[in-house]
Amino acid sequence: MVRSTRKYSAYFLLLLSMLLLSAQQAGESTEEQNDKTLIYVFDIMENIAPPAWRLTNRAFEEATDLDADLVIIHLNTYGGMLDAADSIRTKILNSPIPVWVFIDNNAASAGALISIACDSIYMRPGGSIGAATVVNQTGEVVPDKYQSFMRSTMRATAESHGRDTVISGNDTIITWHRDPRIAEAMVDASIYIEGIIDTGKVLTFTTEEAIEHGFCEGPAENIEKVIEAAHIENYDIKRHKATGLDKIIGFLLNPMISGLLIMIIVGGLYFELQSPGIGFPLAASIIAAILYFAPLYLEGLAENWELMLFIVGVILIAVEIFAIPGFGVAGISGIILIITGLTLAMVDNIVFELEWNIAFIEIIKKFFIVIASMFLSFILSIYLGKQLFTSKAFAGLALDRNLATEDGFLGVESQQKDLVGRTGIVDSVLRPAGKVVVDDEIYDAVSEYGYINKGETVKITRYETGQIYVIKINEEG
Repeated sequence: MVRSTRKYSAYFLLLLSMLLLSAQQAGESTEEQNDKTLIYVFDIMENIAPPAWRLTNRAFEEATDLDADLVIIHLNTYGGMLDAADSIRTKILNSPIPVWVFIDNNAASAGALISIACDSIYMRPGGSIGAATVVNQTGEVVPDKYQSFMRSTMRATAESHGRDTVISGNDTIITWHRDPRIAEAMVDASIYIEGIIDTGKVLTFTTEEAIEHGFCEGPAENIEKVIEAAHIENYDIKRHKATGLDKIIGFLLNPMISGLLIMIIVGGLYFELQSPGIGFPLAASIIAAILYFAPLYLEGLAENWELMLFIVGVILIAVEIFAIPGFGVAGISGIILIITGLTLAMVDNIVFELEWNIAFIEIIKKFFIVIASMFLSFILSIYLGKQLFTSKAFAGLALDRNLATEDGFLGVESQQKDLVGRTGIVDSVLRPAGKVVVDDEIYDAVSEYGYINKGETVKITRYETGQIYVIKINEEG
């Protein structure tokens, strides 16, 4: 009995030792894992615009959720929109997570502002940073009030990284971590800094110059070399990946795709008005409108009021067609509102804060896309409308032969041929199809030219394929 008890005690001690050893190893593994620096990396490789701001905002949210220790922006840009750049700059400056930037060749204009906002800057050898003068869409320098805003923004961004104050005797020497005057010189060609830049030139640093003057921590070939230069050894990298939605939005924002969607919107409305009831053309038009406005709205280009202009325009045209005889103020107003909504939705609203000539040029560009797309859609709609039932490709949609009397076919409405040349009264508005009354009999009819209001006197001009065609009496001359 004593021997058995000792045996079980030995087994128990052995098991306990194994459990303690496993717990110790697990603890060491967890501690080692917790000691790793989590680095979150995302790319800005395009012009600075609302999509770049949307990407940045989402990337910082993900980095916060992951409890990242460091955010690195992989940057290569020639610049872009000032409002989007300022939003990204503010996000970086307010980030509780340290933010570094790796400039992969270029950080021009808005890219320089974003880079200077970061806590550390690393650059690829041969890269450049600077040239932050504000220009319009045509590349012309905008008035000084905008340059003044950019100068102050660049200066404040550089100052945000702090300064060192040294008192030497009666002198107080202030050394900035990033010299605000240098940041201003990247905007203003009138600034002179001895040994760095003469007046008449906008400052742009090479990698070596940026290192020399405190605007770059060091050179690096890639993100891994940046981390190595910072002497971070135990780390994990989490890279931001574009979602399917990001790719779809980027595709739909292509001007060619926007033009195609406008063509579908207009073409769908045209075919819907030419056919009775509500069917596929209207559905295609609605879907195209959603695909047109949704990405613009998500990227901050389209505002609520621009979307409302389009919707009100569509409503006015519908009222004109289905409720008001003829085509007048409501219809024309609807067309104008639709064109205005489609045009302004593609224009970033920051242009309205600049000079009117700048805004005018940008609006004209988008207006041309809208008008050209609508014109092409209208021409194609007319052509397809004529070809749809005569083309061999759509032969199954309609009879492909004439039902001639000599072949034994009889037309039950053949008496309508005798109506040619006679007059009647419009019983329901012809748009272009409707009904007319001739000798107290109601017939389906189609207007030869435009709409004809109820109560108008018309003359029957011809009879074809079971359909009579009419014109207003005063149109015949």
